[in-house]
Amino acid sequence: MKFGIDRLLADASLRAPLEGKRVALVAHPASVTEDLTHSLDALIAAGVNVTSAFGPQHGLKGDKQDNMVETEDETDPVYGIPVFSLYGEVRRPSGQMMSSADVFLFDLQDLGCRIYTFVTTLLYLLEEAARAGKEVWVLDRPNPAGRPVEGTLLLPGQESFVGAGPMVMRHGLTLGEMGHWFIKHFGLDVGYHVIGMEGWEPEGAGFGWPDSRIWINPSPNAANLNMARAYAGTVMIEGATLSEGRGTTRPLEVLFGAPDVDAKAVLAEMNSFAPEWLEGCAIRECYFEPTFHKHAGQLCNALMVHAEGAFYDHHAFRPWRLQALAFKAIRRLYPDYQIWRDFPYEYEFDRLAIDVINGGPALREWVDDAGSLPGDLNAIAGADEEKWREVIAPLLLY
Repeated sequence: MKFGIDRLLADASLRAPLEGKRVALVAHPASVTEDLTHSLDALIAAGVNVTSAFGPQHGLKGDKQDNMVETEDETDPVYGIPVFSLYGEVRRPSGQMMSSADVFLFDLQDLGCRIYTFVTTLLYLLEEAARAGKEVWVLDRPNPAGRPVEGTLLLPGQESFVGAGPMVMRHGLTLGEMGHWFIKHFGLDVGYHVIGMEGWEPEGAGFGWPDSRIWINPSPNAANLNMARAYAGTVMIEGATLSEGRGTTRPLEVLFGAPDVDAKAVLAEMNSFAPEWLEGCAIRECYFEPTFHKHAGQLCNALMVHAEGAFYDHHAFRPWRLQALAFKAIRRLYPDYQIWRDFPYEYEFDRLAIDVINGGPALREWVDDAGSLPGDLNAIAGADEEKWREVIAPLLLY
């Protein structure tokens, strides 16, 4: 199979509309061709007139470790072109940035989750391109989480840099498809083009991520396919006092880690409360000691998710519900435990991080309500998931 960048490089007719135009590239470390050449190098070698580059959160080089760690603008040392940061002084491209090119190639590997900020970066680019009369091309890449959708719809007024619009957490789209949804939903008048993939089979081997391609971290803590599959659930721990495994070699592949929580007891409570939400993966008790971030230097008891190998059932695995269940089990076992972390999250200062992450308070309120049952959360999320499936059905390209 071929990703969008590979098709663009292989077919001169696809590149022909770029002739005589100034081209910008939005990229990160996973923006590589099938032979692992970075897209910036490959496009310039192919004769494309690249006049600027843009880096999203974590930077073009992917060197920034945590949220709200900003990247400065710089000049590329090899090509002498400006490299603008879309996670620094601004997150929305400025007029000066937009004036650096005529066509903007967007070549970011996504994780298939609303909160992964590359989704919002695409929206902001489309909006500014519409204002400036520029074109946006998405060089499409796989959604490694595949087509399943899960979670509640973001509520009006809950928009943020991790919530671009009323979509569910696990959105089931490629970024090329997401661009079409943004244009339709927000009524954008913009020149938009998708260089689609060839041979991507979301229900084939890998269920989203093709076996023929190796994994390269699109951000520092996206270390493998297991993380990408679990992320629509485990990312919620960023809004909790519990550790998501940052400061270890397997971040965002655990349901929690803490020095004062009994992981075995939590797993037993999860099995008792909603055993069906544990399907599609294996859960293993483990220990870790973070070298930085939450609980740094403390031994944490944890539950690790294995959505991989023989343990993985693509259609049974529901990471958002699985993570909700872990929170609920902790609340039931430790009623006074301070689960929710109150701190500035992705430039939102007036809302709890867990609500920013979920695009509303429903999940937190379900966890904290001593009388709530699995069916209560299912009723809310199930209705939202069905609405989202209906909305995106006409937009699917594969």
